Amino acid sequence: MNDGQKPSGLKNTEGFSESPQPHYHGHRDRLRARFQSSGAQDLQDYELLELLLFRILPRRDTKPIAKALIDRFGSFAGVLSASPQMLQEVDGLGPNAVVDLKVIQAAAQRFSKSKLPERPTLGSWTELLEYCHTQMAYEDKEQFRILFLDKKNKLIADEVQQVGTVDHTPVYPREVIKRSLEHSATALILLHNHPSGDPTPSGADIQMTRAIDEIAKPLGITVHDHIIIAKDGHASMRGLKLF
Repeated sequence: MNDGQKPSGLKNTEGFSESPQPHYHGHRDRLRARFQSSGAQDLQDYELLELLLFRILPRRDTKPIAKALIDRFGSFAGVLSASPQMLQEVDGLGPNAVVDLKVIQAAAQRFSKSKLPERPTLGSWTELLEYCHTQMAYEDKEQFRILFLDKKNKLIADEVQQVGTVDHTPVYPREVIKRSLEHSATALILLHNHPSGDPTPSGADIQMTRAIDEIAKPLGITVHDHIIIAKDGHASMRGLKLF
């Protein structure tokens, strides 16, 4: 070819193939710019998820994947809290991408947990609820956990005691008290989640809480509250005057 024109698809004079950037690159740049100028508060859940997926899936158009995830799991938090098996059912996510999302969830939980001991728990009710919601709200099985506190209401330990089914967790009051004594705890906050989304305490919840409270009192251990966490709310059994 001697017509002076460069054939389409061949290398340019610098030795690199000429190929247009994928169409989503401009979208990524604009979304990053919005985040840099305004932060996350102006981004919808799927857009914040896109920002994460940019790095997890650098060669994919992540907008439809992010939207599919939000449609499936309802929210940003719901996506991060979904089980690996359910995440892999979404088209575009492979095992490696799912692991990356679960690492991000673990990092968020660790960050939330690290903030809690810095100040008295009962003096930071909003922060406590945010922490509980981050840890438990999107679990697909009931779990019962305890915050063990010292006399200044500082967190000694946060432990998951039992994991049950979608609507039941076996709890043994004497085991709860035994563990409290092992930690030298003087106060407890009991927590469990309702995967159904309804935080209303059941009759079994009330009975179990009263049993723990009755055993704890003579030993000088105060049960501050039993909080039930659901995706869209919570219930304080102390606030409801159920024990």
